[in-house]
Amino acid sequence: MTEVSHDLAGGRVGSFRGTDAAAASRGWARKIYDLLTRSPIGTIGAAILLTWTILAVFAPWIAPYSPTKIDPALIADPYPSAQHWLGVDHLGRDILSRLIWGARTVLTVAPTAVLGAVILGTFLGLLAGYRGGIVDAVIMRIGDTLLAFPKIILYLIIIAKFGASAFNIIAVITLSSAPIIARIVRGVTLDIKNRDYVAAARMRGESAFFIMFVEILPNARGPLIVDFFLRLGYTTIAIGVLGFLGVGLPPPDPDWGGMVKEAYGMIFVWPHMTIIPSLAISSLVIGANFLATGLREASLDG
Repeated sequence: MTEVSHDLAGGRVGSFRGTDAAAASRGWARKIYDLLTRSPIGTIGAAILLTWTILAVFAPWIAPYSPTKIDPALIADPYPSAQHWLGVDHLGRDILSRLIWGARTVLTVAPTAVLGAVILGTFLGLLAGYRGGIVDAVIMRIGDTLLAFPKIILYLIIIAKFGASAFNIIAVITLSSAPIIARIVRGVTLDIKNRDYVAAARMRGESAFFIMFVEILPNARGPLIVDFFLRLGYTTIAIGVLGFLGVGLPPPDPDWGGMVKEAYGMIFVWPHMTIIPSLAISSLVIGANFLATGLREASLDG
């Protein structure tokens, strides 16, 4: 006997075994495409993210100049021109090239950090919800402790201790975001673990690992995907804030937050140096939020 629950598209998820799991995985990309076509705002968000992704992947061929090339001769007239479409910064570096290369940095660090948080939070949430008791209590209290710290303070403490690097930024964002994801997965697990198809899996002698990751986890897939893109936007902001505070990615790698920091004191003289990277951060955040909203709307309509 197989009981079913709704997935992201409003369809049915039952006992995923063997070829059923493989078929579900093959159809997931098509399902995402169908969801986006039903939501214009999701399509816009996907287009924004895809544009930045293409720029990041092909940065060596698309960027017109080296992002670290300094040309003092250009500082006298840094505004946009035919040679430098978005102008140059206070050191004569091409802003468009730095934005494109900066997209590669952001779209490497942010998704990696969020993915790490999803993996860790999913494991902890499944374990807490399925095992219950002391395991649940310990995991949730540790998560509450991490959530009690203001995130920016937690970032600064860890980065001040271990230094500013891409790895440390990924680690701190993963640790600070995992408790929230664990709560989402735990809630789904508590709702599902006593259903008939889970009981049937226990009667078949399936392991706890199999039940958690094959029987229960597919039911949390929809909320996790929506949360992934929402958290991608939050993480982009966090990386920008760290860069602005001077504890982000170390130079010479272009960092959008660092670009704002370097030029914010000249905003009334050369405003484009600050406004353009700020708009880049905003566009990526808006794209992630639009995509998350579109997926959620499409799932509700479905």
